[in-house]
Amino acid sequence: MTDSFPITIYHNPKCGTSRNTLAMIEAAGYAPTVVEYVKAGWTRPQLDQILADMGAAPREIMRTKGTPAEELGLTDPAASDEAILAAMVEHPILVNRPIVVTPKGTKLCRPSELVLGLLDRKPESFTKEDGEVVKL
Repeated sequence: MTDSFPITIYHNPKCGTSRNTLAMIEAAGYAPTVVEYVKAGWTRPQLDQILADMGAAPREIMRTKGTPAEELGLTDPAASDEAILAAMVEHPILVNRPIVVTPKGTKLCRPSELVLGLLDRKPESFTKEDGEVVKL
């Protein structure tokens, strides 16, 4: 374990994809910083930085399933980035997960295997919670 390759995962423990991503990082021998963002919340500067690092628009990291996105009018194509970002700060669950930050980049890791491109080493093997073996 080394701090020379810091990893932060914005994690929701209720999400299988997020749990699998965290487990994959740990199986590769890392001890990531885990941020349970639904509890911790987001600040606007955090979201701005993550989006800038990803080269993404707010809508690209917005979660609609199981969130108030539709009731808040955020699924309307006319919803502005400002409105989406303000809602994400107010309702952290609106940010899709998991988002992983490493020296190799920042990415929404859906599916969880996308995290492998952000690591400088991979686990020897990995099996997801549902029994699916990940090809490494």
